[in-house]
Amino acid sequence: MNSPQLPAQVPAAKNVLSVLRYVAAQAGPVGAAAIARDVDLPRSTTYHLLAALVEDGFVVHLPEERKYALGVTAHELGSGYSRQAPLQRIARFPIAQLVARTRRTAHLAVMHGREVIYVIEERAKRQSELVTDAGVRLPAHLTASGRAMLASMSAAQLAALYPGPEAFPTRYENGVHSVEALNELLARIRERGFSWEQDEVTDGFSSLAVPVLDRSGYALASVTLTVANRPTLSTAAAARHAAEGTVPERTVQLEDLASQWLPEVKRCAAEISRRLRPSA
Repeated sequence: MNSPQLPAQVPAAKNVLSVLRYVAAQAGPVGAAAIARDVDLPRSTTYHLLAALVEDGFVVHLPEERKYALGVTAHELGSGYSRQAPLQRIARFPIAQLVARTRRTAHLAVMHGREVIYVIEERAKRQSELVTDAGVRLPAHLTASGRAMLASMSAAQLAALYPGPEAFPTRYENGVHSVEALNELLARIRERGFSWEQDEVTDGFSSLAVPVLDRSGYALASVTLTVANRPTLSTAAAARHAAEGTVPERTVQLEDLASQWLPEVKRCAAEISRRLRPSA
């Protein structure tokens, strides 16, 4: 059986996209000769494609420099992509599936400076309300979500984000409060392959998280699962602990949490990463 033949226009379309993708990936304007060489196209073909891209505004020609750069139409496409909230759209079903499999509340978060922004909260049935609703911002270094992304950063990136003690809000009693403590924690996270927090965001709850990686390996988000780590107390028991100034012992330890739920969280993050990558 003969394999289906691609229309003649498809290779040309692929060449156009290859040129556009190459120009977009450069730090600055680039010459036609470099484009032809690196995209592996004949120089004459490259000039024809660039002329078409210039005509439609995807690329601009800078005659004084004899180079090409992205045009307004490419920017408009990027803005349209942002307006459609693609990450949330792509991630919502895998997050919902994670909650269905675990019956626990899950989140998707992104970094914004030294904070995380929760962009999806999928709450499991009969699970307590948390502080991590969609749109909420929290210090990244205190959350499992933020730590998962911080652990993927280089030393230079971390130094720029956390230059000294002033980078750690003093209004939070729990968690790390120094560059040294943060670096030690992130080293343990890299070693274990996931991040965590216990009672640092919401008392009585533990979370574990893994990053969502784009095709270049950059952690653009993280998936988090949050689980109650103490039993639900009766009114009388809660009153007794309050009167005595005590806290019930955790019945769910970090090792239990990772053993039971980490494979599911990794599965969810991997699926979102797969959906973000273009098809081969």
